[in-house]
Amino acid sequence: MLQSHIESKRTDMRSLENSRILLVEDHRDLAETIVDFLESMGCVVDYAADGLSGLHLASTQSFDAILLDVMLPGMDGLELCQKLRTHCNSPVPILMITARDELSDKLLGFEAGADDYLLKPFELPEMVARISSLIRRDKGQLTAGVLRVADLELNASLRLVRRADKTLHLTPAGFHILEILMRNSPNIVSRNDIESEIWGDDPPSSDSLRSLIYKLRKQVDRPFEKQLIRTIAGAGYQLAELNEPSTH
Repeated sequence: MLQSHIESKRTDMRSLENSRILLVEDHRDLAETIVDFLESMGCVVDYAADGLSGLHLASTQSFDAILLDVMLPGMDGLELCQKLRTHCNSPVPILMITARDELSDKLLGFEAGADDYLLKPFELPEMVARISSLIRRDKGQLTAGVLRVADLELNASLRLVRRADKTLHLTPAGFHILEILMRNSPNIVSRNDIESEIWGDDPPSSDSLRSLIYKLRKQVDRPFEKQLIRTIAGAGYQLAELNEPSTH
C-alpha cells in the first residue's frame, strides 16, 4: 500500500514536469507559496491577481491547466470560467479553489465549466495530485475511435461529442465521464470505478462526481426526448438506450 502511494506521488511529479500552469489567485501569500511549490516540481507558472488579468492570459496563451480561485476582484472565478468555456471555447482543465463546500456551490462551479474542486485550506500535495490527474486525463488517455450509443456519438480522437446532429460542448471532465459510460455501455459502471479512472488513488472527499453527472445529464439528456444516462441505486451509473424511463 505504501509503495503504491509512493509510485502515485512519483507519477504526479512526472506528469507536472514542464507543464505550464496559470494561477489566478488574489491572496498574495498563498499565491507565492503555490508558485514556489509548483516551480520546484518543474512547472512553468504564470500568475494573475484578478479575474480580468486571468481571462486575458487564459484566452491569449496556452496552458496545461488553470488553478482558479472563486473569489476574485474585478471578475470572479465562476464568470471567468464560464467565459473561457462559452466565449473562448477553451478545453483547458480548470481546478477551482474555494472555501465554499456546499453542494450548491460546487454545482455552480461545474455549471460554469470547472473540472474539479479544491477546498481551502488544502495541503500542497493534494493540489499537485488534483492538477496531475487533470493534466494526465487531458493529454489523451482516451480510447481511440468513435463510440456510438443510440443517437449519441463520441469521437475520442477529435474530442467531439454530437447527439442528433447537434454538437455538445463538454468540459474535459464531462467528456471523460461520458467516454467511460459509453465505452462500457450498456453495462453499469460503479461510482468507485469512475472516480478511480478520473482521479486515480486520491478521489476528492466531496461529492464531486455526483455534481459532474448532474451537469453531464443537463447537456446530454435534457434537450432530447430520450434519456440515456441513468443512476442505478446502490450500483453506479449506466448509459444505454432502454425503453423504461430513467431514474434521476
